This record gives sequence, structure tokens and C-alpha cells, in this order.
Amino acid sequence: MSNPVTIQFNAQTLIDSFVENRSEEQRKRLKKHLPELVELERVILNSTAQIKLSVLSSYEWDEIELPQYCLQLGEFQSDQPRLLIVGGVHGLERIGSRVIIALLETWLHRMEWDVSMQECLKKIAVTFVPIVNLVGMYKNQRSNGNGVDLMRNGPIEAEGKVPFLAGGHRYTRWLPWYRGYADEMEKENRALEGIIKQLTIDSPLLISLDCHSGFGFRDRLWFPYAYRRRPLSGIAPFMALKLLWDKCYPNHRYLFEPQSSSYLTHGDFWDHCYKRFGRQKDGVRFLPLTLEMGSWNWVKKNPLQGFSLEGMFNPMVQHRERRVLRHHFPFLDFLLDATLSYENWLPDTSLYDSYYQMARSLWYRS
Repeated sequence: MSNPVTIQFNAQTLIDSFVENRSEEQRKRLKKHLPELVELERVILNSTAQIKLSVLSSYEWDEIELPQYCLQLGEFQSDQPRLLIVGGVHGLERIGSRVIIALLETWLHRMEWDVSMQECLKKIAVTFVPIVNLVGMYKNQRSNGNGVDLMRNGPIEAEGKVPFLAGGHRYTRWLPWYRGYADEMEKENRALEGIIKQLTIDSPLLISLDCHSGFGFRDRLWFPYAYRRRPLSGIAPFMALKLLWDKCYPNHRYLFEPQSSSYLTHGDFWDHCYKRFGRQKDGVRFLPLTLEMGSWNWVKKNPLQGFSLEGMFNPMVQHRERRVLRHHFPFLDFLLDATLSYENWLPDTSLYDSYYQMARSLWYRS
């Protein structure tokens, strides 16, 4: 991971190094095909809050250099809990990146005046990677520039029958859900894995949220595993977080469950990262979550948008997009508070057995 560039002046310098090299024609194409990147750069440049900004990697497409920005809020001290918010893994699912960029703008404004936010960020660090799959989003396709589905690209095989094609395959990159080569993950995933590795060093807890859309009529909060239907041994913190969320927001409409409750897949990236970084000698310190927004509701309200790829995964009417942004902000604020106050809800290892039994009863009865 590259060294972060600190403070707004340097952040502006870093962004300007990309913006100034774009011709007027390139800027027009970028505004048309990847407005999320333009909006992200605007949000960063307009902020007066202190930001640690780095470029994890850059991708050239259509003669335009596309930077993969990583933003860090907070002092990033050792022994602090951390929160990672990720979006744009699937290029078609633009709404995930839009939610994150809107949230980032809100939190940056709060950092300017909100004492509670300022104090919070002295005790935790928050990392944003708003657009992971830049080329895929530019091309308006699910996969990355190599035709690989980044959420089927991990080195892990499902223990059971997966949906045909949708569960991940290696037939050809010209079919959706292509996994890529078995011996190496794609550049985007390697960069994201490097962030997770860094964030889990000297930290008692890392919570991550990956924002997607495109499955079902309900918003879902998924956690590992996607490759098997048996519960993970370290399920207690996930169970505790679900109970905390239900208690604090009893009227929420999310379905909190393991992804395997819906379907199995090969190569799930978060399964791979959880297996690598989630289990520590002193317990589980990495809790990856996926927000799967129920995009079928948007198609149901406007069936015509189901005839376009973008319409199948994103709200196409402005007032519906605004409603989506309002709807998910309480959960994102909750994750910030849960990260800060993890010692008050994260169960002691002596309680793992009781939480494990609760989880089996709730999610794994079959």
C-alpha cells in the first residue's frame, strides 16, 4: 500500500496530478462514463477537513488514467479499532459508490464542526475505497477490465452445488461471473487485500462494509461464509453485532444473515480475506459485512428500467436515489459507533459457545 498523502493541500496536489493531465475531451468522456470519480474528486477538493489520501493503483482505459483513491480519516494509531467502507466492486452497481461518496461528504462536513465526530476520529480510523472496479464502472459492466468478476476471484472453492454460472466459473471471460485464473487474484483485489492486511495489524477490531446492489426485494447484510453452509467457528461477534443492531434499531428492514442462506459461490473475496485475517490467537478481529441493496424494488416500481443493465442494479429516478441515500445512512453511522465502542458489545471468548448456539438456531437449522 502506498504511503498516504496528508492534509488537504497535498490531497489537492495528488488529485491535480491526474486532473491536469486530462484533456478536455477526456474530461467529457469521464463525466459521461464515470461521473462517480468526478464527484469523488470534487468532494475531496472541496473539503477543509484533514484527509489522508493515497492512490492504491491506477488503471488506463480509453486513454484516460483512472486513479483508485483510498481515503483515511482519523489518526490511525496502533491499538485502535478501524472501519473500512468499500464500494464499486461490480461496475454495474453504481449506487454502492454513490452511497459511499455521499456518506464521505457528510462525514467530512461533520469533521469541520461536530465535536463528537472529531473526538471519535481521535480514537478510531476510517478508511474509504469508494470505487474499486474503475474500468468496470467506466464500461458499465459487472466485471473488471479483464472480464473477471472480482467477487468470484478469490482462491477458495465452494463446498456444495453453486448456481450455474452465477456461482463462479472458468469457462470464458465472455460470460458473466468469470472467476479468472486460479493462481493469482486480479490487481484490484490484491490492492484491497493489502489494505485489509495493513488495517488488521495492531488493531483489536476491523469492521468492513462492502456496498452492492442487485439481489432481491429486501436489503441484506451478509457475512461469511459464501462457500459453505456450515457456520464459521468465530460467528459470535457477528451474532452480537446483529443483536446490537436489532436492539438499537428495532424497526429496521435489513435481513442480517450469512450469504450461504441465499446461495453458495466459488471464490468469494471476503471469505478469502476472513480466512486469512479474521482468526487471531486472541479471537476474531476482522468482521467483513456486505450490504446487498434490494434493487428488485426499483425495477418493480419502474419495470421499463429492467430492460437496461444500469436500470437492473440502480435507482434511475432522482427521488428514489435520494431515498436510498437517506435509508442507509443510519446503519453506516451505527457501524461507526459500534467500531468506536466495540469493547461494550464484542463478546468475550468465554461467551462464544452461547452465541454460537444462538446463531445455529437462527441461521442453520437445516
